[in-house]
Amino acid sequence: MSQSRTSLPVIGAALTVADLERLHNWVMESGRDVELQEFCIPEVLNADWRPLVERYRKLLDGYTGRLGIHGPFWEFDISTRDPDIRAVIQKRLTQGLDVCEALGATNMVIHSPFTIWGHNNYDNSDGEIERFTRRVHKCIGAAVKRAAEIGCEIVLENVEDIDPHARVRLADTFNSPALKISLDTGHAYYCYKIQGAPPVDYFVKAAGKKLAHIHLQDMDGFADRHWAPGEGEIAWKSVFEAISRYCDNPRLILELDDRKRLVQGAEYLASLGLGR
Repeated sequence: MSQSRTSLPVIGAALTVADLERLHNWVMESGRDVELQEFCIPEVLNADWRPLVERYRKLLDGYTGRLGIHGPFWEFDISTRDPDIRAVIQKRLTQGLDVCEALGATNMVIHSPFTIWGHNNYDNSDGEIERFTRRVHKCIGAAVKRAAEIGCEIVLENVEDIDPHARVRLADTFNSPALKISLDTGHAYYCYKIQGAPPVDYFVKAAGKKLAHIHLQDMDGFADRHWAPGEGEIAWKSVFEAISRYCDNPRLILELDDRKRLVQGAEYLASLGLGR
């Protein structure tokens, strides 16, 4: 990848409010894209979250990057058949978008409905993938419409996805600029090593210009480690080459279990000439 340092993508980070306070200068001086992590927690969404939003707004005064949140995802499946569970999911997505509107956030991550079991069974019954798609529309269609109205994108993050094209085809059925694709590099690598999925750069290529958001995390091919880049096995040069070739400036978000290693992760990618 032959790019000058100033043309390299800026590496962003997934943060809590305590992380943002600790890394405030690092974030603000380079206008790093930020993903706020507390608003996926049901107890936060059910409580009065407005003081936390105000705290973030004060910390981000003068911020020049792109702001997003990790939306709710715990314990639910957006392809559910159960209308009562669907109602809970819709409530959570509405709460997440309420937070986005209050923050001025323009991106909300939710999890893909595709599963390892489903990969070999969607075509086992005639019409199942069409029924699956209709269920997803019933579940998140109103949220996608609301996101478009408030200038926000919902992005579908791969979790157990084996076929890198499946989320893209699903997003296409909505025909909305408010539903795009997220890639978690560690999740993709797990499915590559354990489930026979293509390598991570193929996931980038499959999403192409629909890829609006990437969780950067390294791992060993066994568990969802969320290690800093350089601590696992992912071939980062191939991933960033694919990003440069096929994508249109997606948010590059370090999502690490040990957020004290965020700067280390960004510096490692910079040492490879991949970001700054």
